[in-house]
Formats: sequence, C-alpha cells, structure tokens
Amino acid sequence: MAGPSSPAPLNRRHIARAGALVAALASTALAAGPALAASVADGAAGGARPTVVLVHGAFADASSWNPVVERLENAGYKVVAPANPLRGLVGDSAYTASVLKSIDGPIVLAGHSYGGAVISGAAAGNPNVRALVYVSAFMPDAGESLGGLASRFAPSDLDSAQRPVPYRDGTGSGTDIYIRDSVFRKVFAADLPAAATRLMAAEQRPIATRAFTDKAPGAAWRTIPSWALVATRDHAINPALERFGAERAGSHTVEIDSSHVAMLSHPDAVVRMIREAADSTASGSAERPALADTGPRDRVLTSVGGVASVALVVGAVLVAAVRRYRR
Repeated sequence: MAGPSSPAPLNRRHIARAGALVAALASTALAAGPALAASVADGAAGGARPTVVLVHGAFADASSWNPVVERLENAGYKVVAPANPLRGLVGDSAYTASVLKSIDGPIVLAGHSYGGAVISGAAAGNPNVRALVYVSAFMPDAGESLGGLASRFAPSDLDSAQRPVPYRDGTGSGTDIYIRDSVFRKVFAADLPAAATRLMAAEQRPIATRAFTDKAPGAAWRTIPSWALVATRDHAINPALERFGAERAGSHTVEIDSSHVAMLSHPDAVVRMIREAADSTASGSAERPALADTGPRDRVLTSVGGVASVALVVGAVLVAAVRRYRR
C-alpha cells in the first residue's frame, strides 16, 4: 500500500505572495476603522447630517454668525448663512423660504433676534426643516406683529436708542431704523470689546419699520421641534419676551448671562444648542435618549475585527509554511 503523499513544497514565491496578502489584510483592518466610524457618524440612526442654516437679525449681517460657522464647519457640518433683506417680515420670510427650498436633505434652521420671526414663517410647510433654533429671538405666532408682541412687555432700551432715517428706492419709500452709535454697545453688544462694537455700529444694516408692523405669515414652531436661548442681559429684546416665546412653543430652553449677541460673545453655548438640535434630526426624535445607541459602533468593531481575524489566520498559515519550508 502506498504511503500518504507529501505536500508539494512551497517555494519562496508562494511565501512572498502569502506575506503580501497578510500585509494587505492588516492594512485594510487598520484603514477600515476610521472610515467606517466616519460613515456611522455622518449617518447615525438612519439620518443624514443636516445642513445648518443661520439667519441673522436687524442691525447686523451674516458675518455676525462667523464664530458659530467656524465651529460648526470644523465639526463637519455644512453651513449656509444667507443675507436677510430686513425689508419686511412677509417678504423676508418668503425670500428665506426660497433659500431653504434650494437645499437638499434635512435642515436645522437657526435665527437670531428678528431672524427668529423670519425663520418661523420661512420654515412653515417645509418638510426638510427638522429643527428650529432661536437665539435671543422673536417667536411670533401666525398673525402677530412684532410691534404688537413687544408691546405686551416692558420696553427694552432699543426703543429709545433708535435713529429713524427715511429712504426711497425704485418702488417706493419708507423709514429705516438704526441704533444710535453712542449707545450701540450698551444696547446691542455690551459684553463685546468696545473696539469691535465701534465697527459693528458703523457697519450696521438697518431694518425697515415695516418689519415691525407686518403680520407673521406662519409659526413653524407649532409643528417643528424648537430650541431657544434666552439672553438674560439682553437690552435689545426684553428677556421676558424671549422667555415667553420659548415657553409658548415648548422649546428646549437654556438661559445664559449674555447680551443680545450671544452668537458672538458665547458662540460655544450657541453651537452646543445647534448640535443638540442636529442630533435630534438624526435620531428622528426631539427627545435626546438617556443612553446613546451603541449598535452602529458595535457594527464597526465587528467589521474591523472580521478583517483582522482573517489576517491572523492567513498569518498563522504563513508561519507554519515557512517552518515547513526551512526543514
């Protein structure tokens, strides 16, 4: 009876190929971890990361969001900060609504000051807007005017700080409102350096008086989850008015010791609130879970572990083959 046949000897070329395979598998395992983790972070809990849209208010422009934009972009968010026309609540809301329609996917929409009233109308009926964030902002109900809403509370220092300037454009005339330079810092941004507020006063964008008499075209906070930041040292909008709007809307609310421009003086607090709202769009719920779901992370570890295991098996075979070859 013939004895068992000996296995065919491995030559150096076979061993080299096996070594290359092990190296490739190990490299794949190392590279797969960050890639899979990033994929899970971007689409955790079954939702795409939202675009954050930031709408500025009166006496400012989109650059007032600069510290917030920088932090959000560093965290991987796409950010859009359109120019708010500041010509009237109905028209400004319609313009902002058209900007929102140009954006694909979920949106977290934030508004500062008068921008809060604008986003309330602009988001109405847009299914892509998943969360609203109000930063020391007006939150009118449909049919309310900002002037009428403000009259229900003690006047802020802004009332006596206004400088009206008549204007005329190609379609008609009206009155713009500025903040007098001499009191700009006190009323608008008392917690910013004086040098910065001098520039802000010189560059302020006026708001037409029509913005305070227009009736709000919608109140998206009635159907969309909202977050609100109340600035307790606000001299432009009475903090009690901000608090009333947040309570009426059932907003997730925080109060901070800030002037009217919290996005400039306390950008980290504003970014935390926006990211919390963004997290809610990924989970599909306005309520933050007590414990984060570990499922996606486990799947990442399982995938990487599987590749690494294959590499170990092939490596073991290679070691045995090398030992046999050397005999």
